[in-house]
Amino acid sequence: MGADLTVYYDGACPLCRREIAHYRGRAGAERVRFVDLAGPGRPDLGPGLDLAAARARFHVREADGRLVSGAAAFARLWRRFPGWLWLARLVEVRLFGWRPLLPFAEAAYRLSLTVRPWLARRLRDTRCDEACR
Repeated sequence: MGADLTVYYDGACPLCRREIAHYRGRAGAERVRFVDLAGPGRPDLGPGLDLAAARARFHVREADGRLVSGAAAFARLWRRFPGWLWLARLVEVRLFGWRPLLPFAEAAYRLSLTVRPWLARRLRDTRCDEACR
Protein backbone atom coordinates (compact mmCIF):
# COMPACT_ATOMS: atom_id res chain seq x y z
CA MET A 1 0.00 0.00 0.00
CA GLY A 2 1.34 3.43 -0.93
CA ALA A 3 1.23 6.70 0.94
CA ASP A 4 -2.19 8.31 1.12
CA LEU A 5 -1.10 11.33 3.18
CA THR A 6 1.82 13.73 2.84
CA VAL A 7 3.21 15.40 5.97
CA TYR A 8 5.35 18.54 5.71
CA TYR A 9 7.80 19.09 8.57
CA ASP A 10 10.84 21.21 9.36
CA GLY A 11 13.80 18.86 9.71
CA ALA A 12 15.93 21.77 10.98
CA CYS A 13 13.81 21.85 14.15
CA PRO A 14 14.92 19.28 16.75
CA LEU A 15 11.42 19.04 18.20
CA CYS A 16 9.90 18.41 14.77
CA ARG A 17 12.54 15.78 13.95
CA ARG A 18 11.84 13.97 17.22
CA GLU A 19 8.08 14.11 16.67
CA ILE A 20 8.34 12.83 13.09
CA ALA A 21 10.72 10.04 14.16
CA HIS A 22 8.05 8.97 16.66
CA TYR A 23 5.39 8.83 13.94
CA ARG A 24 7.71 7.03 11.49
CA GLY A 25 8.18 4.26 14.04
CA ARG A 26 4.43 3.53 14.35
CA ALA A 27 2.43 0.88 12.57
CA GLY A 28 0.68 2.68 9.72
CA ALA A 29 3.61 4.95 8.87
CA GLU A 30 3.93 3.22 5.49
CA ARG A 31 0.75 5.11 4.54
CA VAL A 32 2.46 8.48 5.13
CA ARG A 33 4.97 10.34 2.99
CA PHE A 34 7.15 12.67 5.06
CA VAL A 35 8.58 15.74 3.31
CA ASP A 36 11.45 17.49 5.09
CA LEU A 37 11.26 21.22 4.40
CA ALA A 38 14.94 21.58 5.38
CA GLY A 39 16.13 18.71 3.19
CA PRO A 40 18.40 19.12 0.19
CA GLY A 41 16.91 20.90 -2.80
CA ARG A 42 13.54 22.56 -2.95
CA PRO A 43 10.74 20.40 -1.52
CA ASP A 44 7.68 19.75 -3.68
CA LEU A 45 4.88 21.38 -1.70
CA GLY A 46 2.16 21.24 -4.32
CA PRO A 47 -0.48 23.89 -4.94
CA GLY A 48 -1.62 26.25 -2.22
CA LEU A 49 1.38 25.88 0.09
CA ASP A 50 4.58 27.89 0.18
CA LEU A 51 7.68 27.29 2.27
CA ALA A 52 7.00 30.08 4.78
CA ALA A 53 3.46 28.84 5.48
CA ALA A 54 4.65 25.23 5.73
CA ARG A 55 7.26 26.19 8.33
CA ALA A 56 4.85 28.33 10.34
CA ARG A 57 2.12 25.73 10.78
CA PHE A 58 1.69 21.95 10.54
CA HIS A 59 0.29 20.89 7.14
CA VAL A 60 -0.72 17.62 5.54
CA ARG A 61 -2.02 16.86 2.07
CA GLU A 62 -4.59 14.14 1.45
CA ALA A 63 -4.23 11.81 -1.53
CA ASP A 64 -6.94 13.79 -3.34
CA GLY A 65 -4.83 16.98 -3.02
CA ARG A 66 -6.73 18.64 -0.17
CA LEU A 67 -4.44 20.64 2.10
CA VAL A 68 -5.22 20.60 5.83
CA SER A 69 -3.41 22.44 8.64
CA GLY A 70 -3.27 22.77 12.41
CA ALA A 71 -5.20 20.48 14.74
CA ALA A 72 -7.26 19.10 11.85
CA ALA A 73 -4.00 18.08 10.14
CA PHE A 74 -2.87 16.19 13.24
CA ALA A 75 -6.20 14.37 13.31
CA ARG A 76 -5.69 13.35 9.67
CA LEU A 77 -2.24 12.03 10.54
CA TRP A 78 -3.49 10.18 13.64
CA ARG A 79 -6.08 8.38 11.48
CA ARG A 80 -3.22 6.43 9.89
CA PHE A 81 -2.06 4.90 13.18
CA PRO A 82 -4.18 2.20 14.81
CA GLY A 83 -3.22 3.26 18.33
CA TRP A 84 -4.10 6.90 17.64
CA LEU A 85 -7.36 6.42 15.72
CA TRP A 86 -9.44 7.06 18.84
CA LEU A 87 -7.86 10.51 19.23
CA ALA A 88 -8.48 11.39 15.58
CA ARG A 89 -12.11 10.34 15.96
CA LEU A 90 -12.47 12.37 19.14
CA VAL A 91 -11.17 15.54 17.46
CA GLU A 92 -13.21 14.96 14.31
CA VAL A 93 -16.51 13.81 15.86
CA ARG A 94 -19.51 15.53 14.25
CA LEU A 95 -22.63 16.50 16.12
CA PHE A 96 -25.39 17.97 13.96
CA GLY A 97 -22.87 18.70 11.22
CA TRP A 98 -20.49 20.53 13.55
CA ARG A 99 -17.20 19.41 15.07
CA PRO A 100 -17.49 20.72 18.64
CA LEU A 101 -14.04 19.58 19.82
CA LEU A 102 -12.04 20.80 16.83
CA PRO A 103 -12.01 24.49 17.94
CA PHE A 104 -10.61 23.44 21.33
CA ALA A 105 -8.01 21.22 19.68
CA GLU A 106 -7.08 24.11 17.38
CA ALA A 107 -6.75 26.48 20.36
CA ALA A 108 -4.48 23.96 22.09
CA TYR A 109 -2.43 23.61 18.88
CA ARG A 110 -2.02 27.40 18.59
CA LEU A 111 -0.98 27.59 22.24
CA SER A 112 1.61 24.87 21.59
CA LEU A 113 3.08 27.01 18.80
CA THR A 114 4.03 29.63 21.38
CA VAL A 115 6.05 27.15 23.49
CA ARG A 116 7.60 25.14 20.64
CA PRO A 117 10.57 27.51 20.15
CA TRP A 118 11.44 27.21 23.85
CA LEU A 119 11.11 23.41 23.72
CA ALA A 120 13.24 23.26 20.56
CA ARG A 121 15.97 25.31 22.27
CA ARG A 122 15.84 22.98 25.28
CA LEU A 123 16.25 19.95 23.01
CA ARG A 124 19.21 21.58 21.29
CA ASP A 125 20.78 22.45 24.64
CA THR A 126 20.18 18.94 25.99
CA ARG A 127 21.67 17.29 22.93
CA CYS A 128 24.67 19.59 23.10
CA ASP A 129 25.10 18.95 26.83
CA GLU A 130 25.05 15.19 26.25
CA ALA A 131 27.41 15.37 23.27
CA CYS A 132 29.86 17.67 25.08
CA ARG A 133 30.36 15.36 28.07
